[in-house]
Amino acid sequence: MSQILDAGGPRPPLRRRLAARAAVAAACLIAHLPPRRIRALLCLLRRGATAATYAQALAARQDVTATSVRCAGNYCLQRSLAAALLCRLRGSWPTWRTGVRMPPFAAHAWIEAEERPVGEPEDTITYRPLITVPPPPAV
Repeated sequence: MSQILDAGGPRPPLRRRLAARAAVAAACLIAHLPPRRIRALLCLLRRGATAATYAQALAARQDVTATSVRCAGNYCLQRSLAAALLCRLRGSWPTWRTGVRMPPFAAHAWIEAEERPVGEPEDTITYRPLITVPPPPAV
């Protein structure tokens, strides 16, 4: 798979790389689903997880972007899904969001932790969220 080549940046240890590659592969499949199915699947996967800290979410995002050329580039949907899945593999869940802004029209997907976007440009706050999958409620 060409999207799972080394994307540069700090190379994670082998165990973290393997987990990141698994998350990227799963994200590639999930990204082809309709939005309502993506949301339903993520709501199912988040069960039993704790809310991710900013540091946990950032580490997952960095592992994903260091492992995948596609996720290090313009594929925000796949990157955000992979980072959320990797957080889940580690026992936590960030807030996953997709949104739009206008004008000009633009769509974006990202993860948040501690109520702020993780590893995203400053203009991410200008997007109006359309789909949000937060961590599960604390019991």
